[in-house]
Amino acid sequence: MVGRDGRNRGGRLLPLAALLVATACEPRAVTPPADTVATVKLGAGSFSATVRRTAHGIPHVLADDFASLGYGYGYAFAQDNLCELANVLVTVNAQRSRYFGPDATYPAPLGGDLINLKSDFFYQSIVDAGTVDALLAKPAPLGPSQDARELVRGYAAGFNRYLRETGVDALPDPRCRGAAWVRPITEHDLYLRYYQLSLFASSGFFLDALVDAKPPALLPDGSLPLPLPVPASLDRNVFPHSESMGLGSNAFGLGGQATRNGKGMVLANPHFPWEGSERFYQAHLTVPGKLNVSGVSLLGVPAILIGHNETLAWSHTVSTAYRFTPFELKLVPGSPTTYLYDGQLRQMTTQTVTVQAREAGGSLSSRQHTFYRSHLGPMLEYPAGLMTWNGLTGYAFADANASNLRVLDTFFAMDRATNVEELRQAQATWQGIPWVNTLAADAQGRSYYADMGVVPHVTNAHLARCVLSPIPLLILQQAGLPVLDGSRSDCAWGTDADAVEPGILGPSRMPHLTRNDYVTNSNDSYWLPNPAQPLTGFPRILGEENSVRSLRTRLGLKMVQGRLAGTDDLEGQRFTLEQLQTVMLNNRAHSGELLRDAAVALCRRTPFVLMADGTFEDLRPACPVLAQWDLKGNLDSRGELLWRVFIFNAVAVTGGPYLVPFNPADPVNTPRTLNTLHPQVAQALGTAIRTLRTRNIALDATTGSVQGKRKNGVFIPIHGCSHDEGCFNQISNRLLPDGTYEPVLGSSFIMAVSFTDAGPVAKSVLTYSQSNNPASPWYADQTAMFSQKQWVDMRYTEADIASDPALSITQLQE
Repeated sequence: MVGRDGRNRGGRLLPLAALLVATACEPRAVTPPADTVATVKLGAGSFSATVRRTAHGIPHVLADDFASLGYGYGYAFAQDNLCELANVLVTVNAQRSRYFGPDATYPAPLGGDLINLKSDFFYQSIVDAGTVDALLAKPAPLGPSQDARELVRGYAAGFNRYLRETGVDALPDPRCRGAAWVRPITEHDLYLRYYQLSLFASSGFFLDALVDAKPPALLPDGSLPLPLPVPASLDRNVFPHSESMGLGSNAFGLGGQATRNGKGMVLANPHFPWEGSERFYQAHLTVPGKLNVSGVSLLGVPAILIGHNETLAWSHTVSTAYRFTPFELKLVPGSPTTYLYDGQLRQMTTQTVTVQAREAGGSLSSRQHTFYRSHLGPMLEYPAGLMTWNGLTGYAFADANASNLRVLDTFFAMDRATNVEELRQAQATWQGIPWVNTLAADAQGRSYYADMGVVPHVTNAHLARCVLSPIPLLILQQAGLPVLDGSRSDCAWGTDADAVEPGILGPSRMPHLTRNDYVTNSNDSYWLPNPAQPLTGFPRILGEENSVRSLRTRLGLKMVQGRLAGTDDLEGQRFTLEQLQTVMLNNRAHSGELLRDAAVALCRRTPFVLMADGTFEDLRPACPVLAQWDLKGNLDSRGELLWRVFIFNAVAVTGGPYLVPFNPADPVNTPRTLNTLHPQVAQALGTAIRTLRTRNIALDATTGSVQGKRKNGVFIPIHGCSHDEGCFNQISNRLLPDGTYEPVLGSSFIMAVSFTDAGPVAKSVLTYSQSNNPASPWYADQTAMFSQKQWVDMRYTEADIASDPALSITQLQE
């Protein structure tokens, strides 16, 4: 094997001449010459794979079986991101306190920080309970298929081969070189990781609340505390779904009626973190005759999650459906761990876990924590008086994904589907999609949308019967979360005959739509993938119907509608691949398109505004800046930064900033018109001026001068704007001490796929680049390309791969 530095490490660099000659006369798929693939038959447990790397470090893994495919993938991934996965596996094995200290924190995938000790208690409870082991012991589809097990076996072996060859002390990534927490991985480690991904939008989000739950202490008079007052309102980010999680995404599935050549096209634009455990990794995986799929995976996953094969392409957006429900328990007075169920007393069970923690002097000490569980789930202690454990009530947390180890098989089955109907069947068979919608299109010109995931079986009749207490009613009305009566068996989750397991909605109850023109989603509910055919009549737990759509959703629909009407200043009335790329990165800020002119008029007629602190702010400097703004978030756009802060404050205006309210009969165009008579709207503009002045940012500063990613000391300007602005190319930032914005999540892997008579043609860009190792040549290259709106050719055929000037080939055998 030849490493990136050109040194031989036990393998051989295969001759490119033979590949180039073989492809000279054949523009499509070419069978590689014999010396590019191992021909020796190996014994059981052995692996043989060929890794071809093209530009930007994208591995194309070729093998004769799934175990060898996983082996090649695991090896290639370890070369680029070993530290990232090793760190994730420290987390899921409950060892962060051991290696990094109990009080240290790490970034939560959805924002904020998690304390190591709490994280360890949570994951140790999973390990001690044998949850993953029990699921592994189940036959498919409740447990993994044999194909998936082979993939995982190979992936672990390939990762370990790279670590063995390189050695911990010689790892190229300085962040984990020589670290005690880097070790060979096991298949069990990987399954813990997949289970973590299943819990991402449910138990994982509520990690702190689950660890914090403990029986209430007695008051000084010997009594137990009563419930806290019900809060007057709830923040929109209280519960995890779509944008409330900080995550989002856009996707188009375009059918033949929406494309120039009459075949399907897909636009993928997931909005995921730029750092940490939920980064994407790009790869192309091939087992001749069985699998040929290209796209991205999350760290440690040996299947493509977003991508395309020969005749099908797909993407995902975070769903509005809740994957969990709290149950309100009626407690026995004086005994907060005893509850009533169907009139009978039940006692909670306990689980005490122990983890090792590194103390200040370097020694290890044991730390213990006790979890309390009802038969409906573990106890939960949620803040702000929403769900607190007191002398009368407590809350159990039921997670529909708690028995979901089907996620890998679900995506692997999708990788092998040949059209949208087979994709639907794959999702219905495995029911392992944990928290996302799917949008797809196939070579036959059909587009597809579905929220075909793991959702508790809670019907609207169930809600009417079982949501009783004031706090759950408040939550239901404001956040859509059903909190159920935990004292009655008729309020437990139901089941469907076609569900893969009891307690979840079956595929026949899940919203899905196949059309010949288009479907879109930008994290709003299933209701409006295409305004010509709204989806209605589904359980409320899946999301809202006839409800306001986000500006980003509305812009996505308008961009498709504008293309089909020929009103978007592009040629023709149907999409080409190049036009789809243009639409993706046009950086339109839809809030500006709707509201900017009214804001400028307000600014001109109200030169001074009385602020909430009793002082006046001069609005006049903002007027010409906003008037000249191009209504985009391009690198050279002047005024977008001012608008960004204004609209963030304007959307929080009491009663909202719009004069024309939402109309379900016109959901794409309402609400609209800025309510310039509302005093808080003018104050929002004053706040924007003050904010930029405080940060020493000129009102007319360009977006690219302030928003960017610094890599190895180089500032790479980044275009795009925020969700509140209604920007399709969404970039969410953190404010750095120097006043600049650093992207933390948003557009991550962008892919545009078109099917043609000669097969799929795809373009992509991984915005944060392939490797998170600062020493890697693929640490910043695609980030610089994204900055300039450049795209990568997703080389798919053998001819495409062989013709890449950057091609290197490594053969692996073990």
